[in-house]
Amino acid sequence: MRLRVLLYNVHGFRAGIGRVAAVVARYEPDVVFLNETGGRWRLRRFARSLGMQAAADPLSPLHRRVKDAVLVRPPWRLRAHRLERLEPSEWFLPRGALVAEVRRDGHACTAIATHLGLRPAERIRHARELVGLVERAELPVIVGGDLNERPDGRAFSMLADRLWDAWLLGGDAAGETFPAAGATARIDALFVSEGVRVERALVPAYEEVRSASDHLPVVAELTLPEPG
Repeated sequence: MRLRVLLYNVHGFRAGIGRVAAVVARYEPDVVFLNETGGRWRLRRFARSLGMQAAADPLSPLHRRVKDAVLVRPPWRLRAHRLERLEPSEWFLPRGALVAEVRRDGHACTAIATHLGLRPAERIRHARELVGLVERAELPVIVGGDLNERPDGRAFSMLADRLWDAWLLGGDAAGETFPAAGATARIDALFVSEGVRVERALVPAYEEVRSASDHLPVVAELTLPEPG
């Protein structure tokens, strides 16, 4: 089963929901991994504009929000989702993993959206937790997120040791995603588990996408393994 996915740090939709939606709509993804989604109303409006279903962090009066999300387009659907808080995190910038089960016609995968911290030690701890989530998953896994470090970083390498870096399998250029105006660093990455085939990966960098966020998106064409 083919699955088109898109990863995007949308910078809180500061450039406008419509601009970001136009970029995403151009690629017609089945599953979208988002970071820095801003207020809940912004995410809901964005999802409605694309006709997609959104899975985000649950309401919690005791915690600050973890602003990652997974969106799906029909006929794909969200069967279940949960937020795994990655600890310890800075109180004012909590980190987590939004874990969603995505299904269609008997095919299924676990989609995990995450955004690692700014400090190296924090990123390494959280990468270990992410590896644990992957190892416990019963379905094929796709992880997408802003890792805040390049591929030679320790946290990035930990994920690449356990999963396949989609860009290395299907990318056709260097794949830099940040900063959008003149990208020099590949810090946004998609990873897939064994059995998920990467057909193609690209980083759009045309004028409209460079002004929609401070990151460029990553788009990938995948093929999920047959059930059973």
